[in-house]
Amino acid sequence: MDVRQYFAAVEAALQKIPFEAVDTVVDALMQANLAGQTVYIFGNGGSAATASHFACDLAKRTIVEGQPRFRVISLTDNNALLTALSNDIGYDQVFAEQLRPLVRPGDIVIGISASGNSPNVLNAVGVANAAGATTIGFCGFDGGRLKDRVDLALHIDHQDMAMVEDIHLMLEHAICEKLRALQLDADHSLTIAERG
Repeated sequence: MDVRQYFAAVEAALQKIPFEAVDTVVDALMQANLAGQTVYIFGNGGSAATASHFACDLAKRTIVEGQPRFRVISLTDNNALLTALSNDIGYDQVFAEQLRPLVRPGDIVIGISASGNSPNVLNAVGVANAAGATTIGFCGFDGGRLKDRVDLALHIDHQDMAMVEDIHLMLEHAICEKLRALQLDADHSLTIAERG
């Protein structure tokens, strides 16, 4: 596949984005932010990079003076803790064990797994569900087991790992842009009300 073919295939895959589900995820994140809840994000490999990127954008890109800031933690970023948990407990528990003492009812937990079958992502989602958090899954291919274990699934029905990862990153950018717009709109409405 040459470069042009790759981008043509990505363009075709973009037609499979579940936009209604994306809107629901935006609403859930905004409500959690307004309630002072925490967002946790995690994944493996390329999805770990997306989790870190998502946490960065959610924390920084959405800042609007006078509006509540997102409380967000990427569970992929503490290398010492990840390796300690992997060595002493097992890699399939690296995210679940981080969540156990932290996650609370009403928090948002986002697991990213292109296959939808990463054991450590599934185990962490199980912990989050048991704690009463709202769970969101970014997945591809047939959705794997993740699709049916989360409250909200952003499932890209496509069979190429790299392209699924591309679209997951685009989704997080789009979500953060929409959240920033909502923050700005809330700030604008508040300013008008204060002037009135």
